[in-house]
Amino acid sequence: MLECSNGHIYTGQTTDFKRRWLQHQQGHANCKYTRSFPPKQVLLCIQFECTLSDILKLEHAIKQLPKLKKLILVENKAALQPLIQSLGLTMVQIAYYNYHGFSI
Repeated sequence: MLECSNGHIYTGQTTDFKRRWLQHQQGHANCKYTRSFPPKQVLLCIQFECTLSDILKLEHAIKQLPKLKKLILVENKAALQPLIQSLGLTMVQIAYYNYHGFSI
């Protein structure tokens, strides 16, 4: 999850976080939204072991959340579990990186 220059929170998934972050910073052609509203900072990066189908379902569900609920996910890693369970997903959280307040 990225905080963009317009104050919105961008949510996306990738298999290579560092590569994707650089693409967002550089305004890469594959980064339509962040080309218009460059990222200010990384708020959250979570690594999962799961199927692509499950991660896409979770990404979609997070994108539907209001900004306040997204910020709760950033501040409280336990807040993600009820969402995962409500979607009936089978995923193992490997790592949780909260960058809120830090630029990368």
